Amino acid sequence: MFENLSSKIEKALHSLRGKGSITDINVAETVKEVRKALLDADVSYPIAKEFTDKVKAEAMGRNVISSIEPGQLMVKIVHEKLTELMGSESVEINVKGQPAVVLVAGLQGSGKTTFSAKLANMLKNKRGKQVLLVAGDVYRPAAISQLQTLGAQVGVQVYSEEGNKNPVQIAQNAIKHAKSNGINVVIVDTAGRLAVDEEMMNEIASLKRELQPQETLFVVDSMTGQDAVNTAKSFNDRIDFDGVVLSKLDGDTRGGAALTIRYTVQKPIKFVSIGEKMDALDVFHPDRMANRILGMGDVVSLVERAQEQYDEQEARRIQKKLVRDEYNFEDFLSQVNQIKKMGSMKDLVSMIPGMDKVTKNVEISDDAFLPIEAMIGSMTPYERQHPQCLNGSRKQRIANGSGRSIQELNRFLKQFDDTRKVMKMVSKNGGKMPIRRKK
Repeated sequence: MFENLSSKIEKALHSLRGKGSITDINVAETVKEVRKALLDADVSYPIAKEFTDKVKAEAMGRNVISSIEPGQLMVKIVHEKLTELMGSESVEINVKGQPAVVLVAGLQGSGKTTFSAKLANMLKNKRGKQVLLVAGDVYRPAAISQLQTLGAQVGVQVYSEEGNKNPVQIAQNAIKHAKSNGINVVIVDTAGRLAVDEEMMNEIASLKRELQPQETLFVVDSMTGQDAVNTAKSFNDRIDFDGVVLSKLDGDTRGGAALTIRYTVQKPIKFVSIGEKMDALDVFHPDRMANRILGMGDVVSLVERAQEQYDEQEARRIQKKLVRDEYNFEDFLSQVNQIKKMGSMKDLVSMIPGMDKVTKNVEISDDAFLPIEAMIGSMTPYERQHPQCLNGSRKQRIANGSGRSIQELNRFLKQFDDTRKVMKMVSKNGGKMPIRRKK
């Protein structure tokens, strides 16, 4: 999302590299370019100016010690101010109550329904909560069926009342149902409109007043830019929501909303929603987002995602098979599936420091593993369990069955063999790469 902003800010900060000291002139030039980058990212002029004024004042007020170059110091200052602009710290969702009620608001098409299901999935799997989804959009029949489909996908019950056009009554009945069935959290998906209007505002205000939710979240489409900030302000003036959810962060957006919405409404960004997968929902961390904007990656989030998919028993099983030289294609496929569960490949790669530059003009597809899956899928169960049995005729049949060339298959088999050798050495060395000493 922040590709253009990242490259422009990096270019602006690059001008200070190699300078012996910070001066009025070189700081003014750098700050001017940073301001331009923010304006291009759809940040409003007053906010961009205030931000860069703070950066300039901070830079001129600091002494450059001998171990830190002016460019490095400016990066540190910009990182600090970006983190402050986006809220400084992550803020937890409040789900205390029996049941806790979460009211989800936003414009039509902002991603409310999808977010509601993602949140239910997160609370169920990571917090161990019993969750009930409530179909409160009584005007759009597709919204109810969409929520029911998503609810079934994540294994969460959906409460709806056919024929009832009163969203307050539906939500109240859903809460009664939750109380009598020991459900911890009720998530109410509400109706959206194509634009802010009085009818919509009255309805959402009525829902908040009658339900007294523990948490009211406003879902905003990041791709709408500065309009998203203005809409958030209108909603906040009326219903005083508790937090913001940024949806569609994987889209082609300039990032202005993500940077300034917290500053404008003085409410924390609590979640970021990326992609359509039900586990593609992250808690918002301002410092980590600042890292990504400045091209530093986000290793912490990458490790957290890996830990979520890490199966300790499976890891021990794989390690034993590696040591006994029994690692096969089924084991490899199992590990591929764990990687795929971590999220989109493009998003994962962007979390690795420096990789945004390497892959800037490279298309990273989520279908990258499909050829490998097709080749393994074309093998017999015996072949998948015994890689060494693949002779010429077997290889030809597998290549034909998977729609790949024999050269592609041979390339994959060599990569598989190399990977297996490296993993075996690591396993034997207690998880450490062996060091080759020069003779």
